[in-house]
Amino acid sequence: MITSWEDGYELSTDPDRLDVDLVHHWLSTDAFWALGRSRETVEQSVRGSLNFAVHDRAGAQVAYARVVTDRATFAWLCDVYVAPAHRGKGLGTRLAGAVRDHLAPYELKRVLLSTLDAHGVYSKVGFVPFPDPEHLMLLSPAQ
Repeated sequence: MITSWEDGYELSTDPDRLDVDLVHHWLSTDAFWALGRSRETVEQSVRGSLNFAVHDRAGAQVAYARVVTDRATFAWLCDVYVAPAHRGKGLGTRLAGAVRDHLAPYELKRVLLSTLDAHGVYSKVGFVPFPDPEHLMLLSPAQ
């Protein structure tokens, strides 16, 4: 899937257009939730996910998101990242909206995400706080 936006940015789900080296660099050096993430882990996560990339007019990748899903009942939106030079242009909101629209035909019961500081970005495309967070549980890795 390729979607062109009026300002020249383009959204793609084509795995051949995904710059995994760049995604690894972004996540492992600048994304607080993934600092130090190995190249191998990024590659494995990309292989197991639906991937979304935003490219500028010149074709350079400027944003990324991935979705872990069974395409039947559940999805998890994660690793949403917009390059610093392209922030403030609404790309994060458009990217989240494109993910929402891409997942809509699956009629999933639940699409989740976790965010520390971007609630406003995601609320613009319909995400709301989890109504009963006390129902969520977490299995932490063995310490």
